[in-house]
Amino acid sequence: MKRIIGLTGGIGTGKSTVSNHLASVHKLPILDADIYARVAVEPGSAVLSKIVERYGTDILLSDRTLNRRRLGEIVFSNLDERRWLEEQIHPLVRDRLTAELNLLSEQYSTIVLVVPLLFEAGMTDLVTEIWVVYCSKEQQMQRLMERDRLSLEQAQARINSQMLIEEKCDRASVVLDNSSTLEALIKQVDLALKNA
Repeated sequence: MKRIIGLTGGIGTGKSTVSNHLASVHKLPILDADIYARVAVEPGSAVLSKIVERYGTDILLSDRTLNRRRLGEIVFSNLDERRWLEEQIHPLVRDRLTAELNLLSEQYSTIVLVVPLLFEAGMTDLVTEIWVVYCSKEQQMQRLMERDRLSLEQAQARINSQMLIEEKCDRASVVLDNSSTLEALIKQVDLALKNA
């Protein structure tokens, strides 16, 4: 049977670390929803036009690309705005994931979909199993603040915009605990992959 792993977790919990390992060591194809979401708002896209229409040209940088930080300030502090934005982007991301899955399913028996909002966007039907990368909220906050140079409040707003990590863990086929060492995480990944 075709194995389609839905890799998800909270923001800053270590999804990229896991997907990089699966790609480089196990040579699995990785379909990353974030990449498709970025393509959806490139200059000239219908979605970017709608965003500019809604928020004005201040939402663009000088090179006419989307000012992600500014958009983040809007959508992470306003649930209605975040829902509006997701309604524009999620269908396009889903279409791309589906198209890529169809292309790759002839060649590969295992495919990995990295979808941070797998549950929130209602995309669980695309996968055969769900892996959730977990770490403590304190670690998540610390990683997020360091990685994206965010204030405590900004990091908190981003974490709060997603489903609780505990709830994701409850719905997972596999929970990968990323609260200790990289070595410990990689061991869990390799084991989960073996235990088909």
